[in-house]
Amino acid sequence: MAPKEPKYNNKTMNNFLLSIIIPVYNEEQNIDPLIKRLIPVLKNYQYEIIFVDDGSSDKTPKIIKKQINKNNRIKLVSFLRNFGHQMALTAGYKISRGDCVITIDSDLQDPPEIIPQMITKWEKGTQIVYAKRNKRQGENFFKKFTAAVFYQLINFLSDTPIPQEVGDFRLLDKQVVNFLNNLQEKPSFLRGLVSWGGFPTEFVYFKRDKRFSGQTHYGFLKMLNFALDGITSFSIKPLRLAIYFGFLSGILGFMGIIYKLIEKIIYPQQFIVGWAGLFTAVMFLGGIQLFTIGIIGEYIGKIYQEVQKRPKYLIREKINI
Repeated sequence: MAPKEPKYNNKTMNNFLLSIIIPVYNEEQNIDPLIKRLIPVLKNYQYEIIFVDDGSSDKTPKIIKKQINKNNRIKLVSFLRNFGHQMALTAGYKISRGDCVITIDSDLQDPPEIIPQMITKWEKGTQIVYAKRNKRQGENFFKKFTAAVFYQLINFLSDTPIPQEVGDFRLLDKQVVNFLNNLQEKPSFLRGLVSWGGFPTEFVYFKRDKRFSGQTHYGFLKMLNFALDGITSFSIKPLRLAIYFGFLSGILGFMGIIYKLIEKIIYPQQFIVGWAGLFTAVMFLGGIQLFTIGIIGEYIGKIYQEVQKRPKYLIREKINI
């Protein structure tokens, strides 16, 4: 795919529209500080800021509406309930009108100040610009370790390589956004879909700060489910691994039977019939069977969700859209 022509850049006003998508969920303490840092960065651009409220139960929508009264380039989409971070991003992409679109979280761990660097790379023809962390603050060893294991595992299992140390802070060209919007599947793992397209990609590096306020909404269980979605959305290798496990356990079981028969023939007086070996074998085979059934169930569950044809999200209200 040939890169597009660089866009003309005027120092006082750029002749393209920039869309900023910000998914929020119970972020009432972070909205005003984010806007305070974001607006100065965007002063030389034509822009729109799209907040997608993912069913917040606090004052997040009210605070955003106050910001809209001050700046009519800020927009709000509110979901009826919590549909998840990936669905909030999907809604933002559908609504955005920009020639390039940047997604950023509201917790200020990702600095808005590097947005001009991302735009500069886009103007030179890059269609995807990731903000890549070269240092992470405010995250414990467990979070860093599990994140590293996740990306190593998904890149091992998937046919689509996904960059490590990147999240959802990225710039996408309008062509990439249109590609995502035209996909018929339910986008439960946008990081993989963005990489799957194969568009020209570059990186901007930054130090990730601690969360400005509040607690992360991605606990261990949510991260685990996210990882399962990512792996099962982009690979059938887990199903093949289940076949390999089944074949291996069958071979081991057969070898065990042969070994015991030989032992009984050669050393009949030492052959002991007991429950321990049987119990171990049953537990081993039972574990493999449950593991395999679980993998198959994940894929069947995804098929079930797709054939239902339910809407990806439900919107309560739109403001300035």
